[in-house]
Amino acid sequence: HCPKIPNLMTHNSHVGLEIALLVLVLLVFAKDDAQSNSFCWACERAGFRCNVARTPEAALESFQEKNHDLIIMDHRHSRYFDAEALCRYVYSTCVCVSVVTQRYVENSNMMSCYNELIQLHHGEIRAQIKLRACNAVFTALEQSQEAIEISSEDQIIQYVNPAYECIMGYQRGELLKENTEVPKSEQNKPDLLDNISSCLRRGKEWQGVYYAKKKNGDSVQQNVKMTPVVGQGGWCVRECVCSGVLMCRCCGCVSDIQQSSKHKDRRKGSLDVRSTTSRGSDGSSQRRHSSMARIHSMTIEAPITKVINIINAAQESSPMPVAEALDRVLEILRTTELYSPQLGTKEEDPHTNDLVGGLMTDGLRRLSGNEYILATKQLHHIPGHLTTPLSLNDIPPCIAQTMENEDSWDFDIFNLESATMKRPLTYLGLKIFSRFGVCEFLSCPEATLRSWLQIIEANYHSSNSYHNSTHAADVLHATAYFLCKERVKQSLDPIDEVAALIAATVHDVDHPGRTNSFLCNAGSELAILYNDTAVLESHHAALAFQITTRDDKCNIFKNMERNEYRTLRQAVIDMVLATEMTKHFEHVNKFVNSINKPLAALEENGSILTAPENRILVKRMLIKCADISNPCRPLELCIEWAGRISEEYFAQTDEEKQQGLPVVMPVFDRNTCSIPKSQISFIDYFITDMFDAWDAFADLPNLMQHLDNNFKYWKSLDEKKLHSLRPPPE
Repeated sequence: HCPKIPNLMTHNSHVGLEIALLVLVLLVFAKDDAQSNSFCWACERAGFRCNVARTPEAALESFQEKNHDLIIMDHRHSRYFDAEALCRYVYSTCVCVSVVTQRYVENSNMMSCYNELIQLHHGEIRAQIKLRACNAVFTALEQSQEAIEISSEDQIIQYVNPAYECIMGYQRGELLKENTEVPKSEQNKPDLLDNISSCLRRGKEWQGVYYAKKKNGDSVQQNVKMTPVVGQGGWCVRECVCSGVLMCRCCGCVSDIQQSSKHKDRRKGSLDVRSTTSRGSDGSSQRRHSSMARIHSMTIEAPITKVINIINAAQESSPMPVAEALDRVLEILRTTELYSPQLGTKEEDPHTNDLVGGLMTDGLRRLSGNEYILATKQLHHIPGHLTTPLSLNDIPPCIAQTMENEDSWDFDIFNLESATMKRPLTYLGLKIFSRFGVCEFLSCPEATLRSWLQIIEANYHSSNSYHNSTHAADVLHATAYFLCKERVKQSLDPIDEVAALIAATVHDVDHPGRTNSFLCNAGSELAILYNDTAVLESHHAALAFQITTRDDKCNIFKNMERNEYRTLRQAVIDMVLATEMTKHFEHVNKFVNSINKPLAALEENGSILTAPENRILVKRMLIKCADISNPCRPLELCIEWAGRISEEYFAQTDEEKQQGLPVVMPVFDRNTCSIPKSQISFIDYFITDMFDAWDAFADLPNLMQHLDNNFKYWKSLDEKKLHSLRPPPE
């Protein structure tokens, strides 16, 4: 194990609004091995400066000289040195804001070490560097030759620096007595202080002439500019920049000043600096201690914590009904499932509850001994007796004819399925990938692409009524259609387009025709492998890369440059995982708030569309809409897809009953289910809002018209109390 000890000693460095300090890492390893080499490589890649020590003595000497931010000690071989004793010694010698000790299980994988360093840097180290910078600021106040005074909003002195004592003639102890007000000069006009306070409360600057009163009674005139500055963690610091040389006066307060008076004592206690009394040798130690105490009173908060604190503050002065409503808001905010709607009772709408519950949960674990074994180790190979085209030019005319309008939204995938004997993905993939120049981008021969499409399609289950290669081809078609929309093209780079096409092709490979909930309840091998979390989506992404990279004949990534391949791979994985329905509302809400709303407000389009984080949201939304676009297809295609997904759910319910497993979606009983009701629920709950947002972004009036027509069709069947896909013949 390797304990990591960030040291937080103050460096003499410049501190700005953005803290950019070089991270220093000390590796304490008795000898070179794969683990130490991996950490050296990780430090170099992360841009950290790294020192290596072989003995405890060398480690201490190096640490005392350079004050490293992170120490990684080898705790595997106690015969070389006692790592815990070295830790204790470091604890005792460094004056730290706080020390974080963690243990890292031995893992010499370079990327694991790199990821560990990056997580530490973005977590503890960066936060502690900010605290260290705060300490530097307070130290600067102590050493400043300008007189500085900090008072609360009600003019009670909280702090003065040593220069203030010298210039104004007061001793710190006499000013920091209980409720000592700021000394005021009679030469200030009566309404001056009210004017200053009013400006600062409104967040406005105040500038003018101010008279300060010295201990001997003299008044000193200054030209002062006071600027309010909002700090982190609820602090409000008012910084006054003087144009004179005698004094810079600062007024400080915390956010709960405007709450009831019972908080005032606690507030003053958090700012108490009475221990700083002189500038002697003892005084410097005490001043350092007081600076550390003030740093401890400042928090580094997550945005959600800030929101909760603001609401808490607002409750104090709110009427009872408002305070109670805010209590309910706080209960919601303190949960982690902020984007997942809460379902009603079964009596309200069993179709919606069963459908949503089945798609958005990981199932109810049942220790019944019944286990559903999904054979994932035996990958399918391309059947030798099936003839396949050598290139686009060799596609049989009857198949080529069915693909003539493949760039149209109304393209009929079922005609292609029939013409290709349930192998539409290879043929459609060849045409669409050619249209987008995928082979040229990947530096990949068309023969390799053909072999890849064939092996991917061979690993889809043709026995599934819905999740088969026809569905994959349909999603690929929708993805290609969306990629041609103007705003989508403005948002994405060529590598994003290629990633989207690949993700659509592989997004359901080796799907067993059962939901995640079923696999978790059945204790399947995949559910165990992926810890009941995004089981199928994780499997699809992992298997796709296993299939692709195991054989050069179908490795479409073989000629890619390493970094470009890594970027492409991460994009494909992210898009495939985005098809998991438990995160549906999170993805849609982020898209609306980060992209739709700023665009609607006529903000700078370029920066919104091309920001890296927003490109990710666009790609997720694109594949999600392509994956469940069936209700937006022409009516006949919509009806066919509804029948296929219903049949797959019926088969799952049958198997759950046979195996004694929890029935995830009881409403999908083939003897009682109303398909129109299930489609109405799916459109209401998942489709409408998502496609409204996607239409607002990509401009898809034809899709929205189909959606409206299809919804009316299902409604009409339901109003007639029909449970079938179509009305009976007249």
